[in-house]
Amino acid sequence: MAGITAFDNERYIREQTSAILERIKRFDNKLYLEFGGKLLYDYHASRVLPGYDPNAKIRLLQELKGKADILLCIYAGDIERKKIRADFGITYDSDTLKLIDDLRGWGIDVLGVIINRFDNQPAATLFKNKLERRNIKVYTHRYTKGYPTDVDLIVSDEGYGANEYIKTEKPLVIVTGPGPGSGKLATCLSQLYHDYRKGIKSGFAKFETFPVWNLSLKHPINVAYEAATADIKDFNLIDPFHLESYDRKAVNYNRDVEIFPVLKRILERITGGESFYRSPTDMGVNRAGFAITDDDVIQEAAKQEIIRRYFRYQCEYVMGLADKETVQRVELFIRDFNLEPEYRSVVEPARQAAREAQEKDKGNEGIYCGAAIALRDGTIVTGNNSPLMHAASSLILHAIKHLAEIPNKIKLLTSNITDSVKNLKTEILDEKTVSLDLNETLIALGISATTNSAAQLAVEKLKELRGCEVHITHIPTPGDEAGLRRLGVNPTSDPNFSTQNLFIS
Repeated sequence: MAGITAFDNERYIREQTSAILERIKRFDNKLYLEFGGKLLYDYHASRVLPGYDPNAKIRLLQELKGKADILLCIYAGDIERKKIRADFGITYDSDTLKLIDDLRGWGIDVLGVIINRFDNQPAATLFKNKLERRNIKVYTHRYTKGYPTDVDLIVSDEGYGANEYIKTEKPLVIVTGPGPGSGKLATCLSQLYHDYRKGIKSGFAKFETFPVWNLSLKHPINVAYEAATADIKDFNLIDPFHLESYDRKAVNYNRDVEIFPVLKRILERITGGESFYRSPTDMGVNRAGFAITDDDVIQEAAKQEIIRRYFRYQCEYVMGLADKETVQRVELFIRDFNLEPEYRSVVEPARQAAREAQEKDKGNEGIYCGAAIALRDGTIVTGNNSPLMHAASSLILHAIKHLAEIPNKIKLLTSNITDSVKNLKTEILDEKTVSLDLNETLIALGISATTNSAAQLAVEKLKELRGCEVHITHIPTPGDEAGLRRLGVNPTSDPNFSTQNLFIS
């Protein structure tokens, strides 16, 4: 669905900015805003909301730059177990460093980093040292005593009061971090506790893009959110507090609804009065649902995302990274919409490419991999593996040759380049395989473009692949995965390994 637009970014940013500024006014000109989801490069949102700018939130921050401080939260346990951000393939602590760099690139500084549930974990301590030695302020908050049941202890000097106070200057404080469970809420409430002790009547609100509260519970975009969080067992439901208070249905998710009674009591204890919020939906300021311009397109995009998640969890299961319950849950989502995995247009062509490669090479043992890409005009291009290159490499070369209208007989990688790479891998680096992964192929292509005009023309077409759908019949190797990520395509794969070797890297 690359190129189709069904979301009005300008309206979204305009309405979102207005909603946040209005919420600041409701308090003592001081609002702690918990930013859920991804602050930068929100590719889930751009996939399910075609036309959504993956950096819409950062554009929003630029609108509010003069009014906002930014705090980044990270859970010490995520640092310790090296939790990975799937779309970048980097750990959460590395993602925090990248986020600081990216924000600086947009002209936005981070006030400090909070390591939550800190208990002197070795990896978390190393991360703290690394930041501080680069002149980045770091705060450590330990597990809140009494949380979540003993409100008297939570809202005391032994609870939130034990956390170091973070001095902020701006009326808006954005509190964000990589992934769920990073301690954003605890940081906001801790700051509120200290503010009220100082006589500052600050407030709290949440900014979550998903689920979209003013769409139906079973709208594909909300189900796609459930699929995206199936591994942490999140699920959507009608906000019972909102329904009771306003007799209106609104969609929220289980963790916010479950914690709301406790959160309401904590806020009332901190402020010494009745909570401003009557439901978890009240806490939100999300306006994404009001910027949708074509619901049919949005529904189709969300269904495609559910299938992508199905393939991803299938692969994570065979790699030991996901449990069977997660896979089965997403299978149920697919059945709810009467879908099959093959509804994804690139799946069957990729499998057919693998079968054709095997037919041509009868008598030889080996694993045959196929790959397919749907270009922006709907054209399906395929590729398969060979002794020279991986299926992903073959696919991308075929795709850019098609876009550049280069005849098949013209080679983009000449024999002197491939022979040179082969020699480097086998004779110098002592590798067993000659076949080029996608990352290696892209580098070779760049070198070839210096002397080969056809390769130069093809290289210029690589940017047209961004946002295109790709399927591969085998789990991509690290080099293939890195190359696909750099090209900005939306890849899926069947849960098959491309080699019998246990170590692939």
